[in-house]
Amino acid sequence: MVKIIPYNKNLKALARKLRKDMTFGEVLLLNELKDDKLWGFDFDRQRCIDNYIVDFYCKELMLAIEVDGISHNYEEVFVKDTVRQQN
Repeated sequence: MVKIIPYNKNLKALARKLRKDMTFGEVLLLNELKDDKLWGFDFDRQRCIDNYIVDFYCKELMLAIEVDGISHNYEEVFVKDTVRQQN
């Protein structure tokens, strides 16, 4: 059974920008995930899912990985993260 992931095309340009401006933590994780190093699973970077952009996403595992950085220390971002995780 194929699960359709909701996609917001309005976030495409922002996702592309985020791919170019990765944080140090994202770069470190990318080095471990690229070239299917992690047991052969393929991960997409800055994947649009519904109204959010996740840092890494594996379609086969339906696994989203969010790498938190200093920007997540702000209260506004913390509240948005909490809402996102409840959905």
